[in-house]
Amino acid sequence: MRLHNIEDQKSLTPELALSFLKEGNKRFVANLKAHSNLLEQVNETKEGQFPFAIILSCIDSRTSAELIFDQGLGDIFSARIAGNVLNEDIIGSMEFACKLAGSKLIMVLGHSHCGAITGACHCKELGHLTNLLAKIQPSIDHVKANHKDLDIKSKEAVDMVAFHNVEYTIDHILEKSPVLKDMYESGEIGIVGAFYKVETGEVDFVKEMFVKK
Repeated sequence: MRLHNIEDQKSLTPELALSFLKEGNKRFVANLKAHSNLLEQVNETKEGQFPFAIILSCIDSRTSAELIFDQGLGDIFSARIAGNVLNEDIIGSMEFACKLAGSKLIMVLGHSHCGAITGACHCKELGHLTNLLAKIQPSIDHVKANHKDLDIKSKEAVDMVAFHNVEYTIDHILEKSPVLKDMYESGEIGIVGAFYKVETGEVDFVKEMFVKK
């Protein structure tokens, strides 16, 4: 969905913004691209941008949000960090996207076969990565507590941790940002958790949080 001006963006609801992403993923899985003319998009966005969503995803090379949701230049903000975890800079980026740039939806996108989650489950330590992976520990503890017979290093457990990490992350966005909490409670923005399956290209929508105006 190309939003050509601020009026287009303002008229959008958070629910409609999510529908654009759901439709885009269906096109991606069916190999039906609607956003292929990149030069045209460069010309359309040279005077400004009106993204309808910000998507926090992992740095994994297979999880580009623009491709997964078949979006073009200027359609979404893409924030990427290993393990799609929260930190102050990510929160600040979400505040910029929604409060200053007009985006209507925040999505946290986890994925299967996540290397960062695998590293955390294997207790890997490496420079600054150690502190980053520590942010995944609450989800590891959750899976251990609820699946005591499961090897936390197994593929099944790793995907469970990745899935819970999405839920954990979206539950803490509003806690960490009064700016986003006010926007959410007034119905200006929605928050969604999603999980991308690298095996199929499909996205499962884990949790959808909307408040009616």
